[in-house]
Amino acid sequence: MLVDVIEARHVRDFVVWVRFEDGTEGEVDLSTELYGPVFEPLKDITYFKQVAVDPELGTIAWPNGADIAPEFLYEKIQVHA
Repeated sequence: MLVDVIEARHVRDFVVWVRFEDGTEGEVDLSTELYGPVFEPLKDITYFKQVAVDPELGTIAWPNGADIAPEFLYEKIQVHA
């Protein structure tokens, strides 16, 4: 079952809060997930704060095209719930 992200915002440091279309919501710390060329710009906190929901992808994304799989975000929230 794939559930889309419908809302997201920067919380602090490299933590984002997300809400899914099924009502599940929570914070995800992405500080250990920012590796690889596409994620390099996100290590700059000013750039990281530009996180937004990409409605076509159903997940969070940044202006350079970096995105995080919604399944990964959902699992992270479920583990910490």
